[in-house]
Amino acid sequence: MQESSFVNPAPVSSLAAPSREPPPRRRPVKNVIFDFGGVLVEWQPQRIVDRFYSDPALRQRVRDAVFQHPDWIEMDRGTLEEQDAAVRFADRMDRPVSEMIELLQQVKESLLPIAETIAILRDLERRGIPVYGLSNMAATTFAYLRERHDHWSLFKGIVISAEIKMIKPEARIFEHICATYALDPHETVFIDDNLPNIESAKRLGFSTILFSSPGQCAAELEGLLAQAA
Repeated sequence: MQESSFVNPAPVSSLAAPSREPPPRRRPVKNVIFDFGGVLVEWQPQRIVDRFYSDPALRQRVRDAVFQHPDWIEMDRGTLEEQDAAVRFADRMDRPVSEMIELLQQVKESLLPIAETIAILRDLERRGIPVYGLSNMAATTFAYLRERHDHWSLFKGIVISAEIKMIKPEARIFEHICATYALDPHETVFIDDNLPNIESAKRLGFSTILFSSPGQCAAELEGLLAQAA
């Protein structure tokens, strides 16, 4: 601590009373944005790997060479096509390309809807609160999901990272969804299971919920809706 901190301290009697202004009232929540993987649909990469390979060494290799490799991010960003990614994964792992294509198919098939989260969407629709989607996802993966489930009609708008070549937690993807659907971050709740995404949204003025379970999410969302009532 610097010595200047102790020079000529003011007498206690001369200290002004601290301001006790009430915190600003939260603006009403008019929109809710949901992430998809791990929030709306199951996302368990380790489970996928364990079901696909029985060899522990192969499991570790596929985690490193596929799921945790920057190429996976580029697929989500839309700058690497799925077929080209499969070739890269195969070269990196020294495995057949057909095997990597099958692995990516297993990824799609594992993304099952989380019924309790779908129930939250339906409740918001019943209450007249618009719902939007913002997901880091390959275009082929979302196309697969869109063909197989009917809950997409609950969304007033959806932004998929690969379709616009942007990705969370970049600020510009949040700015994009706001500009596209005329959303005000200060009137919008953003729900995601990834902390960096949450922090980015919070810096832009969104109310946020770090998703860990549908029950926790529903409780926190209800609290935000009640605060703004």
